[in-house]
Amino acid sequence: MTELQRSGPAAQGVDARGIDAFLDALEASPGIEPHGLLVLRHGHVVAEGWWAPYAAERPHLLYSFSKSVTSTAVGLAAAEGLLTLDDTVLSHFPELDADVTDPRSRALRIRDVAAMASGHLQEMVQAAREEDPVDLVRGFLRLPPEREPGSVFTYNQPCTFALAAIVQRATGQLLTEYLRPRLFDPLGIGEVGWTRDASGREIGFSGLHAPTEAVAAIGQLYLQRGRWRGEQLLPAAWVDDATRAHVSTAAEEDPDWALGYGFQFWLSRHGYRGDGAYGQFCLVLPEHDAVVAMTTAATDTQAQLAAVWEHLLPAFADAPLAADEAAETALASRLAALALPAPGAALADAPEDPQAWPGTFTPSAPDAARPAPHQVSLQHGADGWTLGLTDAGGRLDVVLGTAGWAVSAPAGADGVAVPVAVSGGWRDAGTLEVAVQFLETPHRTTLRCTLADRTFSAAWATQPLSAERLSDLRSPVRG
Repeated sequence: MTELQRSGPAAQGVDARGIDAFLDALEASPGIEPHGLLVLRHGHVVAEGWWAPYAAERPHLLYSFSKSVTSTAVGLAAAEGLLTLDDTVLSHFPELDADVTDPRSRALRIRDVAAMASGHLQEMVQAAREEDPVDLVRGFLRLPPEREPGSVFTYNQPCTFALAAIVQRATGQLLTEYLRPRLFDPLGIGEVGWTRDASGREIGFSGLHAPTEAVAAIGQLYLQRGRWRGEQLLPAAWVDDATRAHVSTAAEEDPDWALGYGFQFWLSRHGYRGDGAYGQFCLVLPEHDAVVAMTTAATDTQAQLAAVWEHLLPAFADAPLAADEAAETALASRLAALALPAPGAALADAPEDPQAWPGTFTPSAPDAARPAPHQVSLQHGADGWTLGLTDAGGRLDVVLGTAGWAVSAPAGADGVAVPVAVSGGWRDAGTLEVAVQFLETPHRTTLRCTLADRTFSAAWATQPLSAERLSDLRSPVRG
């Protein structure tokens, strides 16, 4: 865990009742499933909690918050003289010189891709992969931009991939290797995992798995303009440059996405943020000397931000408050007991005919959203019910919790554990309903097994964006 200091809310000028109201808003919203939360004020954690079966020490897939960490690596490499923002992307890949003929692609600079301003007018990741399935940089640079680089914003994954690839080329190390002594160790961040592509590079634009507290620590580093425990880890000038608007995003629909884009950071109505799909947020609020880190499975991320503005910001006072001991005790108790509802608690914990259920179930529809099992098996033993989930990545045998969440960590085909929590039961005599929560990701799939025809359906609460197999839904090899 990090070396973040802890404090009661009032001592840092935070009203515990405002934090409580914020928790109410998160838990009441149908579009937000909270997993982890830290609120920092004046460098102190004043509230933290995880909704069981999620836990403080467990890494969480951070999706595009990975981009902000990649940006940090760029800032560090620039400070070491390994690159400049005015370098062309192509200059770091001289072996591609003959392949890249378009003048705009050849002129594309690091500062352009850092600001998502490559000149392309649409997301290019699929087209770049089709152009070159192994080398995404080559595929990207061979696709001519429609506009001049630096002139227009388009959220474009290959831009960040190019940044990550440049750092890895310039340093001769993976991102995690390069960042370990420069960022992760000084901040007290333990093991992290980062997804790699076919070329062996860590992809940069997504795929970072780290605990919620790591998000908070990185946010606090930025709030302190790169300074940590008396040491300047990251140049203050880089922090200032990375977190100001370099390109307009006024065409974006939601208000907190329409205020401009920095170097892999979004500008918000309050402060700025690192921002990952399904509500992986690192909110840095300089005007309040505060950081809010959240890991969630949210489909309404604008509502998630609005809850911060409506409930947390008014709780920040300009000076320490007189402690409301009753409110702070109640808040601490609530934070310690946070939990996601367990679906099994509302269902029957045993079928009417237990002998009829063991065996296999096949998909009721062949076009289920991937990843998805192509077979589900059900077994009963002395310790209860076990589900087997089989797909192209092998079989995961998971324990079914009928009263609450049952946590297990079956090994994937590569021998690496896939932590899951499972809860379910019988909706009626012929229907078993089970939720499978993949605990190192935001994702949960609900399986409904029908006894009459021994089929099942699978539906994701939030669709995984890159996993091809169920065993992919965990942190990769950690460093």
